[in-house]
Amino acid sequence: MARIGFLAAICALVIAGPIPPADAKPKVKLKLIGRFKKPVYVTSAPGVRGIFVVEQGGRIRLQQGKKRRTFLKIGGLVRSGGEQGLLSVAFAPDYATSRLLYVYFNDNSGDIEIAELRADPDGLHAARSTLRPIIVIPHPRNSNHNGGQLQFGPDGMLYAGTGDGGGSGDAPDNAQNPNSNLGKLLQINTTAPGNPIRVYARGLRNPYRFSFDLISEPGQPRVAIADVGQDRFEEIDYLGFAAADGANFGWNDFEGFARFPGAHPPTASPTVKPIKVYPLKGRTCAVVGGYVVRDSRLRSLFRRYVYGDFCAGWIRSLIPRPGGARKDRDAGVRVPSLSSFGETADGSLYATSLRGPVYRFVRRR
Repeated sequence: MARIGFLAAICALVIAGPIPPADAKPKVKLKLIGRFKKPVYVTSAPGVRGIFVVEQGGRIRLQQGKKRRTFLKIGGLVRSGGEQGLLSVAFAPDYATSRLLYVYFNDNSGDIEIAELRADPDGLHAARSTLRPIIVIPHPRNSNHNGGQLQFGPDGMLYAGTGDGGGSGDAPDNAQNPNSNLGKLLQINTTAPGNPIRVYARGLRNPYRFSFDLISEPGQPRVAIADVGQDRFEEIDYLGFAAADGANFGWNDFEGFARFPGAHPPTASPTVKPIKVYPLKGRTCAVVGGYVVRDSRLRSLFRRYVYGDFCAGWIRSLIPRPGGARKDRDAGVRVPSLSSFGETADGSLYATSLRGPVYRFVRRR
């Protein structure tokens, strides 16, 4: 049976073996930035001071120091609740001049919609009237497994992670079907006429959060995907950016490293194995993917991939390698109802709780 609740379909972070205790003296702490209404993502925009906080119900807030304003409000277009809602925003690399941004949400039919908007000249407000759909992906059967991440890649293209359509076992085989946009990483060319879209990678169950690693191997970017499992394992996938183009990450032939019995029929395509899996047991329920940390002030996390679990609330880090993760350990901080991580242009790392708080990671002195 599929697990129910926000990020319950996002459940999947696979830690092989027992989880060691937290460090005796954690070297980072969480600084409360503010409280929001069901925050699910944090990012920044080129040329604009402050952080943008995405709220699940359909609003984006811009916080600049202690001042806060509504940047975008599209609640009337969004079906929100459970795993549905406004799930992320990505600002164009040239936002400082173009004022273009992109949002990922469930529309009132429950379908996945990725749309473009244009902000005002000052970049501090975007009107619903400027919204232009780029793609609507039918998602009629189930309310879970919506994916939700938008991220510009190192090639300047926009990438989107979509879930397999929900329910149990991917009965329609969407993730393995090259003609379906579900269970995929999609590449969108936002600068070409018609915004052409293609499947970049497949075989994913619910890649609610993914990111690009530009620091581990300079000049050789990599992609990190936290993919939610079903009943047994959560997993983290990590592969070179070029190698991931066309890759098959295995669902529903595999859940973590294990063969999944519901595959129909098993694909003949070679599949990429996770670098890390952890079992679904105890309080764990859903993996929440983060970033390879670029903030050198966070010495204990620098160059490590940070991730967490929605139900358990713990946050961990590891050294990512395409062949397997190394030195997985507890970060020493907790975020109950962890809904996302976020990163700003200067490398600052954030975490959001569905209960309302938004935190920034800072060094413990």
